[in-house]
Amino acid sequence: MGTLGAQAQAQDTVARGRLLLVDDEENILKSIRRVLRRGEWDIETATDAETGLRTLERFRPEVVISDFRMPGMNGVEFLTQVKLQEPRAQRIMLTGQADQQAIEEAINRSEIFRFISKPWNDSHLVLTVKSAFEQYALHTENDRLYRVTQEQNAELKQLNAELEERVALRTRLLSTAKREWELSFDCMETPLAVVRARDFAVRRANVAYAQVARRSIEEVPSDVPCHQYLFGRDTPCQGCPLPSAMETGKGARGEVQQGGRSYVVAAYPFAGDDRAVCTYRDVTEEQAMTRRLIETEKMAAVGQLAGGVAHEINNPLGGILAFSQLMSRDAGRSANDLESLKLIEESALRCKRIVESLLKFSRHSRVEDRRAFDLSKCVEDAAVLFRAQLKSMPKVELKLGLKDGLPKVYGDPGTLAQVVLNLLQNGLQALPKAEGRLSLETGREGDRTFFAVTDTGTGIEEKHLPRIFEPSFTTKPPGEGTGLGLSIAYRIVQDHGGTFQVDTHVGQGSRFTVFLPIPLQLERLP
Repeated sequence: MGTLGAQAQAQDTVARGRLLLVDDEENILKSIRRVLRRGEWDIETATDAETGLRTLERFRPEVVISDFRMPGMNGVEFLTQVKLQEPRAQRIMLTGQADQQAIEEAINRSEIFRFISKPWNDSHLVLTVKSAFEQYALHTENDRLYRVTQEQNAELKQLNAELEERVALRTRLLSTAKREWELSFDCMETPLAVVRARDFAVRRANVAYAQVARRSIEEVPSDVPCHQYLFGRDTPCQGCPLPSAMETGKGARGEVQQGGRSYVVAAYPFAGDDRAVCTYRDVTEEQAMTRRLIETEKMAAVGQLAGGVAHEINNPLGGILAFSQLMSRDAGRSANDLESLKLIEESALRCKRIVESLLKFSRHSRVEDRRAFDLSKCVEDAAVLFRAQLKSMPKVELKLGLKDGLPKVYGDPGTLAQVVLNLLQNGLQALPKAEGRLSLETGREGDRTFFAVTDTGTGIEEKHLPRIFEPSFTTKPPGEGTGLGLSIAYRIVQDHGGTFQVDTHVGQGSRFTVFLPIPLQLERLP
């Protein structure tokens, strides 16, 4: 009894085969289940190909039986999908209307394991299904043996490769140690040189060191002072750390300025020798980036200050506006008084608009600030701020062409106003001698709205066009631009799903157009 119980328990633990039946006729499915229920198989059914594919993903069957004629996707198409998703699953075609063309298509496209015609023979059906499960098991075992063989081959190959590598490494270490050191030395991207301290003579240098001097490694002479080779100097560079390193016996650093560039030089002395390894790192770009980042921080501080000042001005400005409106309603005011009060009210309203624009500009962008807004109104607010800058530039004309009734766009109007201001500022700086015309317009093109800034300035050279949106790239003299404006503007526009278009002609001017998508749900918003 103990042996029989153990055998029964072992049979219960054996995984049952998974069979998927797909047919649009319920009675066919019931008949097949009745015939196959004697087998050790878990059976799932589906009445159409779409349901069958969903069941396929969940059930992961080993054998799939499908009818040929089904509404929608037919059996060939369904089994082709089964082949793509479960390549090892054995596929059986069941049909009552089989023709030669259908058989050929099923075999060629979905690689049918067996083809059974209706009405079927029950014994033949059971034997076919058993054969399919045996075929699946055979393929599975073959795949497992193949993987094991591949793993063993890969392991043997790895062991052979490691053995060969060790032999080759030992051989190289014995025969070419000096050459390896030289190659390693030359492959370092950091400029390196072995320098004799008493006369600053270069004893050895790598390729990167020669590149600093704009020479080839073959042109590095021995016993020539480093300051003469690198910078054409007759005396050691000011700030050179080599004397200090040799005096203390420890590494030292210093900054050397030569040819308009800055280098951080580090010297590491050899123990018990008058030589040292010197490294050179060009930090010119890093320092320029640091200055630009500081400038950006200053601009952020200015924005915060502008917001604070705007808040402080808002209250007295509201009083001026309110009292001027109340005084204009008093009976008995003369025409001159009413005209003066009208001017006061108009001036106060203009100041109020400027203050509101300053507040919008200084506000930090947040996700909750995104909303549907009027693009022309946003651009107009930016223009109000920019006009204040033109007070001292009478020869610069700002022309507005803002279209009313544009579909609303979705985003942060504050950050887009910054883009407008940045493009206007760039256009202003492109005008020679602060003289010319800037144009600011909005419009619609297909399923996009746009705003564009056009200047009559110097234009952009073709060689600079691919780089104008790169961070820190600028063609302006030092102190006149951070090189971050267009890159930040580009990022803001990308965050809004928009694109930039740049049209420029050297000597005639440039046009920067920003296209923004119109969300379908906002198309009909007033």
